[in-house]
Parts: sequence; structure tokens; C-alpha cells
Amino acid sequence: MVSGPSPIGPEGHEAFIRSHTELAPVPMVTTIQLYTATELVPIWRATENWLTERGLGVPFWCVPWAGGQALARWVLEHPEIVRGKRVLDFGAGSGLIAIAAARAGAAEVRAVDVDPIAIAACILNAAANDVSFDTVCSDIVDQDVEADIVLAGDVWYELTASARFARWLRSIAARGTRVFTGDPGRHYLPSHARELAAYDVPTSWDLESAHSRRSRVLEILPLPIATQPSA
Repeated sequence: MVSGPSPIGPEGHEAFIRSHTELAPVPMVTTIQLYTATELVPIWRATENWLTERGLGVPFWCVPWAGGQALARWVLEHPEIVRGKRVLDFGAGSGLIAIAAARAGAAEVRAVDVDPIAIAACILNAAANDVSFDTVCSDIVDQDVEADIVLAGDVWYELTASARFARWLRSIAARGTRVFTGDPGRHYLPSHARELAAYDVPTSWDLESAHSRRSRVLEILPLPIATQPSA
């Protein structure tokens, strides 16, 4: 949990989440409930100034995004991937994928996000689903990770950030850690990835300008030696 006074007012992170969301089942994983914004515009506005000051963009933690739903569903359908393993949920947002990994029997789960409100959401959502995992509020890109599995749900929104993520995740994969992502067709998904599954994920028109998105689960692979940039 992030300590110190809340940067968004005296109500604090957890109270802010509770007052702007409701517990609701995840469409693709109905056994998991998340604190979810029922109306997106008010919560966007409520956090706008604080987010803008810190360059964090939209509050990704307040809804289960299509790529994350697909990845969480796949993890629960293939628990052997994470069972008994050390799992890192990168760009955790609501903590949906961390919850799925914990439910699937991971030995250790860590949820990482740069947004302290997302970390508070992870903690609340974990408690609501009777699981527990570690949380870290930090930018860990380009750092070594102590994990057997890295899960990254729906993180490929922005060109510069995606290039940075891809470079780091490929380097992790090259060292033997398996890296999986869920993606509903974002523009900046890395090209060198192996498709493992695809789902039609229900979503809202306000969120995705569609009522469902075809979302794939992929394994991020190291670049072939012949295509790796020279030093």
C-alpha cells in the first residue's frame, strides 16, 4: 500500500475507488469481481488534474480491459502455466490478471503498476476475491525481474511506451522467463509473438467503440539473433 497523504484529497485512494466504482463480475471471468466504474466520464474527470500532473493518462484500473480479460481467462483455463511459479503482473491496473494467477495456483504473485491508485485497486480487488499478492508501485521497465512468468494484459496503447515495453519484455524472454500478453488489436503490439488463443470479449461502446473485441493471447518471444540490433 502506498503510504502518506492522498494526492487526490482527504478521502484517500481506497475511499476514492469505493465512491466511484461498484463491485461487478468480469464479463469473461464471471467468478472474479472488480471495483468497476459504471460511468466512465465522471471518474475520468475526477482524476483528470491529478493524472495530468503526473503524466499517467487515463485511470486504467477502473475497468477490465479486453486484452486483460482474455489473458485472465486463458490463465484460468491453463493453470499449469502458472501453478507453483513466481508470477509478475506487469501494468496490473485493477489486478485482474494477478487475481487469476493466484486463483490458478501460482506460488508467488506480484502486481506492478506506476499508478498508486491502481495499487490501491489491486489490494481492494484482491480482498474482494479472497486472494492475496504483493504489490509494487514503481516503473520496473529495464530492471531484472525475479519471476518465472510475466503477464502483461492490454499494455500496447502508446508508441513510445510500447517500444520500451517490447524491448524489455523480449530481453526477459531471452533469459528464459516466459512472457504472455493479452491484446485486442492495439496498434503497437510487438510483431514477434506466438498466438496461443483468441476470445470474443464483451466490452462497452464507451470504452472500445464496440460491443465486443476479438482479443488474442500471445507469448512474447525474443527477436531472432539475425534481426537483433547491433551494439
